[in-house]
Amino acid sequence: MTLKQGNLTIREALFSDAEQLCEWWGNGKIMAHAGFPNGLHTDPEKLRNKLINATDNFRIFIIELHGEPIGEMNYKKLDRDTASIGIKICDFTKHNQGLGTTLLAMFIDAIFRRYGYQKIILDTNAENKRAIHTYQKLGFKIIKTNKDSWQNQLGEMQSSVDLELKKEDWNYTAI
Repeated sequence: MTLKQGNLTIREALFSDAEQLCEWWGNGKIMAHAGFPNGLHTDPEKLRNKLINATDNFRIFIIELHGEPIGEMNYKKLDRDTASIGIKICDFTKHNQGLGTTLLAMFIDAIFRRYGYQKIILDTNAENKRAIHTYQKLGFKIIKTNKDSWQNQLGEMQSSVDLELKKEDWNYTAI
């Protein structure tokens, strides 16, 4: 799947994207919100194999602005009707420009229309107020707050928020 809107592209991650993904995932500043302030140390060769053998149950996508990679997205099939999604704009100079809202709207619309899912769920760190605001602006509803439910790499307790969006509540034209 490749999605384009103006100067934005969301495309499936390729074998050749493994190094860039590993660089982003290894950066603690980028990964801190996900509980990895020391970054993830992902083996590029294992990731290449995962990308080559991707299935419709889990896919990684690269976000490009003007043809340059700035982040990644993913979806995972949870059951016949439900998918979970994730997004990271890894280039901090691209934050606070409304790109996340546009990218998520493009991605959500494709998940519902192209893949036929009826519900999308996601979770985020309860401290990530900017993300929660964006998700709610897109129609996601908070279904649960998980207080002190997990520890980050430093052993610090973290809370998360679970959100969901049902296809019947999705209105792409309102975005």
